[in-house]
Amino acid sequence: MCSLSSLISKPEILSVAFILLVLLGPAQAIELDRIIAIVEEDVVMESELDEQMARVREQLRQSGTRTPPTSVLERQVMERLVLEKIQIQQAGRAGVDVTEKSLDRAIADIAKRNKLTIEQFIEILASEGYEFNAFRQQIRQEILITKLRKTEVDDRIRVRASEIENYLRNESNASADGTEYRLAHILIAVLSGATDEEIGQARTKAQETLDRIHAGEDFGSVAISVSDGQQALDGGDLGWRKGSQIPSLFADSIGTMEAGDVSSIITNPSGLHIVKLVEQRSGETVMIEQHKVRHILISPSELLSSEGALRRLKQIRLRLDGGADFAQLARTNSDDRGSALQGGDLGWVGEGKMVPEFEEVMKSSDIGVITIPFESEFGYHILQVTDRRMHDGTEEVKRDRARQAILQQKVDERRQSWLRSLRDEAYVEFRNTD
Repeated sequence: MCSLSSLISKPEILSVAFILLVLLGPAQAIELDRIIAIVEEDVVMESELDEQMARVREQLRQSGTRTPPTSVLERQVMERLVLEKIQIQQAGRAGVDVTEKSLDRAIADIAKRNKLTIEQFIEILASEGYEFNAFRQQIRQEILITKLRKTEVDDRIRVRASEIENYLRNESNASADGTEYRLAHILIAVLSGATDEEIGQARTKAQETLDRIHAGEDFGSVAISVSDGQQALDGGDLGWRKGSQIPSLFADSIGTMEAGDVSSIITNPSGLHIVKLVEQRSGETVMIEQHKVRHILISPSELLSSEGALRRLKQIRLRLDGGADFAQLARTNSDDRGSALQGGDLGWVGEGKMVPEFEEVMKSSDIGVITIPFESEFGYHILQVTDRRMHDGTEEVKRDRARQAILQQKVDERRQSWLRSLRDEAYVEFRNTD
């Protein structure tokens, strides 16, 4: 008997009902689901769309955002599903993968942030009608897409020192009072190489959108119905950002706005933007806790298994317990060659500078204590915090915020362009759902 997968090919993909008819015979065939879109080598099933629609409706209800008409919401949700399918297949072609161990760790972190055990977390998911395996698959896909975007976009972006200096000299970005802004955003995308007629149509759509908002329609509802931005289904909500983290594209407009105000139409190469200042709040001066830390890293390789790397690190720790010199063992054994040359010393480290697993152990360690081996994406570590301090990092913070703001602006623009390119080049065929 032929396999189910052998019956499915692009673009002539058969409906699930017909496949069941072939395999089971007319007496047993029951239409359980329908293919509503072909996306490259994958498909979108009607059940997927229904599940996502229900989930988005519930999120909108909880946030108090008015739900747009079904046809409008369905278009946005369908486009999100299509983009997800395209990115997941692209990840496969690029060799991006998610290990079971990293997936387990991510789910454990989610449970921990909610102050739950894994067992309690599974029970809560079940009580809300969400199967754990389905949740696990969703998290796998989210991690996969995040890793793909990091590989294909984020890691290729560089921020030069001269860009930071220019940013800091710009008075509109120089507010150092810590004021934070919550923004919402609508994007009317304009494709690169668009004709004058297409640009004119986009401008007309943007103006009509702005008129609807000025006439009293809810910004979030309008964003859901028309925005091409990645946060469209979140009502365009960009969340809280410090003044230095607002993209320079919006900074001048935000500087003259009060909470509740909506900008005029802002233009840049990616399209036409409308921004709302939802709220703003004053920040406070924050001293930075820093940890002086050193570590030894043993990374698994083709010649050293994960178990072998852990065993080797445990042996090194036993030597340290016996009085061996940490710096010397780091120089001769650590696979982090940058710090190994400094005897494993990483200098003064603040929050957000290290991978989460490392930071968690670092922050919870007593001064002078050599930790037991722990794992991160780089391998197995032991570390020792040799000192702690509260540091006035005003200048460092300003420069870091400037760098993050520039980086975020570049990431937003390039991700949008990258996604648009993937979407344009992909084979997508929508099936009639009537």
